Order: sequence, then C-alpha cells, then structure tokens
Amino acid sequence: MREPLGDDALARIELGQDVPLHERIVLGARRYARLVDESEFEEAVQAAIDTLPPDLNEAMSNVAIVFEDEPPPGMPLLGLYEGIPLTSRTSGYSGVTPDKITIYRLPLERLYGHDPTLLQAQIRRVVLHEIAHHFGISDERLRELDRY
Repeated sequence: MREPLGDDALARIELGQDVPLHERIVLGARRYARLVDESEFEEAVQAAIDTLPPDLNEAMSNVAIVFEDEPPPGMPLLGLYEGIPLTSRTSGYSGVTPDKITIYRLPLERLYGHDPTLLQAQIRRVVLHEIAHHFGISDERLRELDRY
C-alpha cells in the first residue's frame, strides 16, 4: 500500500477562482444547445488530468472518470466522486469495482459555456476537485486549504 500523499501534494495544484462545486445550481427553463462536442469536452477533462503532478497521477488507483450530460434528478452537481478514497483502503481492499468520478457536461456548459476559456478552467477545477475526493480530501478540508 502506498504512503498517503498528504495535503502538501494538493497544495501544488492551482485550482483557480472559487466556484461552488456542490451547491444548488439555479437555472431557468431555457434550453441550451451543446457548446462543445463530446471530444472537445473529453480533451478538456484529459488536459485537467494531465496537469496533475506525476506522483499524484501515478497514485490514482482503480478509478474511472466518466461523463454524463446531467446529474441525477434533485442532485444539482457539476461532478461527483463515488467510491472508497485511497486513504480508507485497507489490505482487505480487493476485487471491488472501480471508484467513479462523473463529470456532468451540460451544467458546466450552461454556467460557463459563454466563454470557452472559462469553461475549460471550470472543467479543470471540477475534475481536480473530484480527484481530491479520491485522495480522501473532504469538502471541509478543501475549504480549509482554500481549494474548494
């Protein structure tokens, strides 16, 4: 089992401006067209992953990053981590399905799609936020570190 990387590893990642990631998203009834195609969105997510320091990237284990258009009804999210954080895994951890990080495309596009640069920055922010949860860092700790 690998040694925990600790908060100092997260501190090396610049997340950018403070945007609530798990708070209610209030949207009007307006229908939004897709602003980027799926491959561009996937490229933005991969670019975010590529900004991880090599030791953090290598430490990620048994996690899949997937994309969905919308979060489940009643869950106003931009991203969601589901699984057993690395810090909670024990020697009995085996034969489990991969953790899952889901990035919700359409809420990100609705909020930030008017500016392609801002959209890419917010995709990166959400991806890194959910990866932090994979490393066992809670929303409360992210706030303490000024990384929420």
